[in-house]
Amino acid sequence: MAKPTDRSTPGAALPEHPDFLWDNPEPRSSYDVVIIGGGGHGLATAHYLVKNHGITNIAVIEKGWLAGGNMARNTTLIRSNYLWDASAAIYDHSLDLWETLAEDLDYPILFSQRGVLNLAHTLQDVRDSRRRVGANVLNGVDAEWVDADGVKELCPIVNISDRIRYPVLGATYQPRAGIAKHDYVAWGFARRLNQAGVHLIQNTTVTGFLTEGDRVTGVRTSRGDISAGRVALTAAGHTSTLADTLGLRIPISSHPLQALVSELLEPIHPTVVMSNAVHVYVSQAHKGELVMGAGVDTYNGYGQRGSFHIIERQMAAAVELFPVFARAHLLRTWGGIVDVTPDASPIVGLTPFTNLFLNCGWGTGGFKATPGVGDVFAHTIATGEPHPLNAPFTLDRFVTGALVDEHGAAAVAH
Repeated sequence: MAKPTDRSTPGAALPEHPDFLWDNPEPRSSYDVVIIGGGGHGLATAHYLVKNHGITNIAVIEKGWLAGGNMARNTTLIRSNYLWDASAAIYDHSLDLWETLAEDLDYPILFSQRGVLNLAHTLQDVRDSRRRVGANVLNGVDAEWVDADGVKELCPIVNISDRIRYPVLGATYQPRAGIAKHDYVAWGFARRLNQAGVHLIQNTTVTGFLTEGDRVTGVRTSRGDISAGRVALTAAGHTSTLADTLGLRIPISSHPLQALVSELLEPIHPTVVMSNAVHVYVSQAHKGELVMGAGVDTYNGYGQRGSFHIIERQMAAAVELFPVFARAHLLRTWGGIVDVTPDASPIVGLTPFTNLFLNCGWGTGGFKATPGVGDVFAHTIATGEPHPLNAPFTLDRFVTGALVDEHGAAAVAH
């Protein structure tokens, strides 16, 4: 089987903070492009507008601090082994960009391609997993099926006993998948944008839009009105709230998504392991913490912490799959806010309002898509036409029925 690679530098000194300061400039009266949301997707979109389209008169407006929302609360997992053609294409494009992003940004992002295992625990899991491997291979995505012994070879600490509630029957394996350090990714994008003269405007809340008929001409903010040639809405957890001010209904619901980290440990977990049946996924961060994620809370909400029973079930699953974890200590838990669409796929593209562009509904897939969606969304904004990779994720697919239904298809939507 293919072995994973690690593009990070083991033992390298890690920067504790960016080597520049964001000055939070006074907003201009107008910009060519205003991006609402200073998270990973907003920063990446601005980066590719500069790099690929030569547009620099851009404001990225963030109500808090840059990358302080979901970008600061994700579990850093990157993969592209999705079932449906449209999903595989956009995520694999993103993975291609991840592989050269450190060089592009001239900043360490600690991208470690350590591979991901999606475990199968039942015969139906096995059938679905083999189907997904076949679909991945047809789409040019690296994927293979490994049996239980293969899982043990790739990750020796996994319990493959047949005497547990959910025995491991095998797994899909994507060698190019891995993790990156999310805050470094944000700093790298912001540093490049700062050098290009893009305004990174923090602590500024967008409260509504300036319009002329069905044409959006700018935004209303807590620091005054700003005119804009084009407005991009990419604010996870708050997109529908802002769209409501225009009378634009978006089919997304917001849910808390929880995760946690352990104390610092010596290296013991060489890859990423995910399980849909027991719903836990685990990797080990560069500093040594075990990073564990769970499923979304079923209730709607904007809280950045969720139900305790989710954490309990997550820990029970982790200890069963990895008995050695029973001796680890919990360091901290947190929650993010994820927007989920009816088909568990994003909405990226045009809106019924001229000059307003939409990027939302990524659910648990937002971080891994960061450079890819930044690239294609920038194309859509600059040209006024969908990029071929985001064309399937149009808002009107919920009217036409051309859904990209990843619910359950991708063996955990993370």
